[in-house]
Amino acid sequence: MTEPVPRMRFGVHSGQQYESYDEMLRLWQCAEELGYDWCSVFDHLRPPMGGPAGPCFEGTTLLSALAASTRRIRCALMVAPVAWRHPAVLAALAATIDHVSDGRVELGIGVGGADLAHTQYGLPRPSRAERSGMLEETAAVLRGLWSGGPVSFAGRHYRLDDAHLRPAPVQARLPLVVGGVSDPVLRTAARYGDVWNSLLAEPDRYRARSARLDRACEEAGRDPARVRRSMTFRALLVEDRAELPRELDRLRRRYPPDSPVWPEYLVFGTPAQCAEALWPYRELGVTDFVLGVRPPVDWRSVTLFADQVVPLLRGRRAAA
Repeated sequence: MTEPVPRMRFGVHSGQQYESYDEMLRLWQCAEELGYDWCSVFDHLRPPMGGPAGPCFEGTTLLSALAASTRRIRCALMVAPVAWRHPAVLAALAATIDHVSDGRVELGIGVGGADLAHTQYGLPRPSRAERSGMLEETAAVLRGLWSGGPVSFAGRHYRLDDAHLRPAPVQARLPLVVGGVSDPVLRTAARYGDVWNSLLAEPDRYRARSARLDRACEEAGRDPARVRRSMTFRALLVEDRAELPRELDRLRRRYPPDSPVWPEYLVFGTPAQCAEALWPYRELGVTDFVLGVRPPVDWRSVTLFADQVVPLLRGRRAAA
């Protein structure tokens, strides 16, 4: 029997490099009104994209406030670097926000990327190999504590002795998102994850990464279909292609040619072009499409994606 195709989800990854909370709150509430399924912030303290003095709210407290100010949309932290906190602290944070949101939180973890906080604040940065080991142990501790415990755990990096977490999360299985593409990350996603998230990649490269996750799931004795595939990307959308040169010029004035933001863009064009560009990834198994947004918010792209791209993708799936 053919397995049912998982329901597609569409989201906004807002980040938090804004000058005011009101701007973020407006974006999240607008995303909810537009029918998006998901909104997320990240867990950097000093992300390089904003420069050494750029604004950035703290992720977990911000997520709790935004969760309390929305009613339906899934609320996610994507992703928390494992070197920031002991996993028991992270488990308690997520469980608390799950209660604040009435069971709508999803927690992402990863090995951590570039963050100026390591130099500005003097925060330790373990080696990549150490962080990969911490990721696996963090996932195991989160799963254990969220299940109600008590949990005893003896790893290389963390130790728990008859540990409890009360109250437990509202959700019977709080979704764990694992972000990244290295083999240790994929092994952790295969063993513990509900969602695997990666950034935009060419379809052939994405196919190879997804196949590696499938193999990791099989080695872990887990059905690969149990792990949702999530991809974060950016798009500049216009209703009329005649508007595109002007909008591209605005974008070029905002970001220099060597900015790391450019490879994150999937398409510069119309909603129909965006849907066509995304469809190959749906055929490769992507279930969650997450539109990356940075300030100043491109409200037109956010609205066009929800109003026109999402129906095109859902309709094509229904017609397939």
